[in-house]
Amino acid sequence: FGYLSYVLRDDNLAPCIQDPDLIVEPMSSGSSSQSARQSTPSSASSTTNEQPRPRNTGSSTRSSSASATSASNPTSLRWDRQTIQFSVNAWVFVVAVLAIFPLVPRNLSNRAYRLSFLGTACSSVYSLYSLHGKPRARNMQALQVYFQTIIVTKDFIYFIYSLTFVTSHLYLKFVLIPIMCRTLELVAKFFRSNFSSSSLYRKYLEEPCVWVESNTTTLSILSSQAEIGVGILLLISLLSWQRNILQTFMYWQLLKLMYHAPATAGYHQSAWAKVGRSVNPLIQHYAPLLNTPLSAAQRWWFR
Repeated sequence: FGYLSYVLRDDNLAPCIQDPDLIVEPMSSGSSSQSARQSTPSSASSTTNEQPRPRNTGSSTRSSSASATSASNPTSLRWDRQTIQFSVNAWVFVVAVLAIFPLVPRNLSNRAYRLSFLGTACSSVYSLYSLHGKPRARNMQALQVYFQTIIVTKDFIYFIYSLTFVTSHLYLKFVLIPIMCRTLELVAKFFRSNFSSSSLYRKYLEEPCVWVESNTTTLSILSSQAEIGVGILLLISLLSWQRNILQTFMYWQLLKLMYHAPATAGYHQSAWAKVGRSVNPLIQHYAPLLNTPLSAAQRWWFR
């Protein structure tokens, strides 16, 4: 009643009160309470239906972002087989450069010389294990099948090549050329396949890597010629006090394997053909007595 009397005192509402046509219908308390009940659950239901949605959305967003982060971080930090092999090959290339650089002290150069062969041997063994695994069994038949599979691969050839010189007392820096060509090719291939979207790669390394990948044939020819030259140097070293007959015999067995293995046969056969075209006329003209031992060596070579 107090509120009603306050409203009735308002001068703005006076015309409405004095209007005789104004009819005020009373409202039942039941209908008002029922409408209030109906409006209250509807509003509550609307709030309950609307509130969890942003929560679920946020939680799903957080979970999806967390899963994306957890999925991306292990990939970026993962050390897979290719990354490990790339790290070893890059280290071998740097060490080989130190070994052949003329301004490096002799002790450091000799140590880098051995470490380059040791790293190449480890990289070759790891590559063989990654590609071919272990023998299926430890019996003689399984081992024979396994070695027949890996003996013609390039990794096995460079493993034997490294073992031939890692314990040698004869320091021939010329021997490091095939190792540097191999590691340079593998490092450039890894950069091209994994860092092509990097700005630093596009700025500094893209042109050298493209050149290396486009000149793999040239590098293989250079490696084969260097390997044949190393064999000739070992034959000449038999006349000096640094001769090593066992090492020379093992290396020429390896050259024979390189001549027949599918991975290196094309380049070595071409290089030996050039050597034959240059040397055979000289032998026929100046040293015909060497025809008999050379024919025996050729029978052993092609056997």
